[in-house]
Amino acid sequence: MSRTLAEWLAHCEQLHPKTIELTLDRIAAVKARLGLALAAPLIVVAGTNGKGSTCAMLESIALAAGYRVGLHSKPHLVHFEERCRIGGASVDGALLLPHFEAVERARGDIALTYFEFTLLAIVSLFAATPLDLVILEVGLGGRLDAVNAFDGDCAIVTSIDVDHAEYLGPDRESIGREKAGILRAGKPAIVSDPLPPQSVIDAAVRIGADLWLVGRDFRVAGDRQQWSWSGRAMRLGGLAYPALRGANQLLNAAGALAAFEAMRARLPVSAQAIRSGLATVELPGRFQVVPGTPTIVLDVGHNPHAIAALAANLDQMGFFPRTHAVFGVMRDKDVAAIVDTMAPLVDAWHVTDLPTPRAATAAELAAALRRADKASHATVATHAQPADALAAAMAAADPADRIVVFGSFFTVGGVLEKGLPERSGHRTS
Repeated sequence: MSRTLAEWLAHCEQLHPKTIELTLDRIAAVKARLGLALAAPLIVVAGTNGKGSTCAMLESIALAAGYRVGLHSKPHLVHFEERCRIGGASVDGALLLPHFEAVERARGDIALTYFEFTLLAIVSLFAATPLDLVILEVGLGGRLDAVNAFDGDCAIVTSIDVDHAEYLGPDRESIGREKAGILRAGKPAIVSDPLPPQSVIDAAVRIGADLWLVGRDFRVAGDRQQWSWSGRAMRLGGLAYPALRGANQLLNAAGALAAFEAMRARLPVSAQAIRSGLATVELPGRFQVVPGTPTIVLDVGHNPHAIAALAANLDQMGFFPRTHAVFGVMRDKDVAAIVDTMAPLVDAWHVTDLPTPRAATAAELAAALRRADKASHATVATHAQPADALAAAMAAADPADRIVVFGSFFTVGGVLEKGLPERSGHRTS
């Protein structure tokens, strides 16, 4: 029976009793039945924070160099098709339908998770499309993540911090060991974390990967106007800062450039392609500052490391009389640490329920804020959904204020789903 994309996605959600069950056994078996292989070079990107930004920069630079690129990223903000991009644009969902059907036929009685099923369908489309480069963003961890069923020609490990501890371990060394599972013998292993866990370095040495460390094999330097990058044999100076905002984006850009140097024999890129790619890269929800009044900042950060970066970036924005926060987050995140970091910056909280059982309720978040000494000066209001929280924040904000929407892809996606409200100096469709 033919299904629409929405029906296929609903089907995928019902197949496996768990949302997350880390193993390569299921996806490897179905991949073998499909005879699935990629002809194009493959870059695999893992890490706690910075994966999406790194993937976006890789894609943008490769497109500027004239390559045809397939990118798988996750999760999506509003539409599932955001997870599958070809040639710099989200694919038409109809193109995926025969590949969902192929995965369904091949899986037999194997109960794939949602992520496994959809990843196989997307990679199946990539394998059937003439591409010059494929980029796959790891979902969770690395060693047992479904993406690791595919052997990368280059692996990038971005910043590592404690997140998903119940699956990956309680500390950076344990988590680094899991992330390092994407490394391959003899292949470039780019590590853009400036203080990587020793477990990542040890894993690369043990398997004989070509390890590239920031500060040793590639470096960045710069001032307020421009920055420079140097690798093992390449050097680029006078670079404009990436279009993605935030001080942390420089390390993500550095890792992307190291990957292109490491793969220059198969994917040569010019200095002009690098400049153009970094200048035009886009990625919604990563310290995305929406112009107009009041200013709106969208950030999907949801762990203490990402929230610390968000707070630092907010500090550098300049003066705003008041900051209003629209906040929703998963219950398994370190809510107390997130609140502790953000509370000194926030004058009014609008906490919201999210449409998933994993999420903390607005009432739970309000209680956490009332317990936090640093948040005692702020007002707290609860809302049933992110769009309601944003509308209330807009009503309370003066034109010179700012509104920060953060805590989860569900939070940012919830305010983007029907478009941001029109404001002075900014119109949205």
